[in-house]
Amino acid sequence: MSAYHNPLVLQRADPWVIKHRDLYYFTASYPAYDRIILRAAARLDDLQAAPERTIWRKHESGPMSRYIWAPELHRVNGAWYIYFAAAEEDFGSADLPTHRMYVLENTGEDPMDGEWTEKGQIHTPIDSFSLDATTTVIGGSQYLIWAQKDPAIEGNSNLYIARMADPWTLATDPVLLSKPEYDWECIDFKVNEGPAVLLHQGMIYLTYSASGTGVPYAVGMLTAREDADLLDPASWTKSDHPVFKTAEENHQYGPGHNCFTVSEDGSQDLMIYHARNYTHIEGDPLFDPNRHARVGLVTWTDHGPDFGRPLPDDRWTPTSRQILPPDGSH
Repeated sequence: MSAYHNPLVLQRADPWVIKHRDLYYFTASYPAYDRIILRAAARLDDLQAAPERTIWRKHESGPMSRYIWAPELHRVNGAWYIYFAAAEEDFGSADLPTHRMYVLENTGEDPMDGEWTEKGQIHTPIDSFSLDATTTVIGGSQYLIWAQKDPAIEGNSNLYIARMADPWTLATDPVLLSKPEYDWECIDFKVNEGPAVLLHQGMIYLTYSASGTGVPYAVGMLTAREDADLLDPASWTKSDHPVFKTAEENHQYGPGHNCFTVSEDGSQDLMIYHARNYTHIEGDPLFDPNRHARVGLVTWTDHGPDFGRPLPDDRWTPTSRQILPPDGSH
């Protein structure tokens, strides 16, 4: 593996990296949950020091005014899109937050420049807690995969897929791909969320994160052939065990909400994810900012991808709840 340093970027959970031409573009949940940020660098190891630009801020009130979560940057049909979740209300007595999925568009060549415009909410047949939208184009069709609560199914969120009419509109009804059912998916909360797509030799490997976001948080996987009917649940096979999980020996806890990219020379598939390096959290874990973005190597076997174990840190990390400057200085 290329010698990458961990953490990749401090205090940026739900990391998303896309390599376009000679640059890596990075976004993630900002720890104050009030904005969407981007940074770019020619090398993954340089993302920590790369200037961070705020490209959108939450509204003062209304449906996009609270808890801006898990932005993803995608390039579709020559334009840039950011998919993210936002809420209208603060956390209260309700079972789940009020998050819905939204889309920004930038038709410029460089997502760090140009104008980002709001394309609105991605509407689904059930108006319920929904988040973590990701997208992929396969066989000329764009698909959306996301997490959502179905009031008829116990738990916080399940995974769904639909074909898209355009980058912000569904063309088909959602199809249920996975719900929390195994013990390891149901610790603290029954959760399937954070889907990410990895394509390799005609196969689709769809990873997702499960359970509460502390130590039990782990990554599962669904598999399908690229030429299959992706809207048929029978096309997908679900692993009965996590494929990436806590590594106590490396002081890496609750790894998840990952994405995939490639090494600088394009020869290696890489997994970008977040994890904490301690287990004692004071107060609400949501407001502990120290889920850091990290990187690991994907190796290939006859049975598909092997994600290994979360690697130990070799860079300084904070222990306080203070939000650091973007460059990680202390």
